[in-house]
Amino acid sequence: MSKIVHYEVDLNNLPPLTAEQQAELKALATMPDESIDYSDIPALTDAFWNNAVRGKFYRPTKTSTTVRIDSDVMLWLKSKGKGYQTRLNEILRKAMVEEIDESHSH
Repeated sequence: MSKIVHYEVDLNNLPPLTAEQQAELKALATMPDESIDYSDIPALTDAFWNNAVRGKFYRPTKTSTTVRIDSDVMLWLKSKGKGYQTRLNEILRKAMVEEIDESHSH
């Protein structure tokens, strides 16, 4: 039976780096990219990124709220069949992602 050990780290109050750690970081920072050994991982090709899916394994938490929506908008959402809350969330998420992408492209 294995014993699980948990550590709590205060990211705002980290212990100082040792001289050995500082030397290792300096060596890594000055290493040219050509010296990096990628033999244990495959290169990510354009084909990989063409098939990448954003948030494939991301499962956000849900928040219950009350929202006032125009009656015709609610009728339209419900007219599409079961799952109007999911559709509403998808519409809002798409708008959010587009806005985030826009703000990062400038």
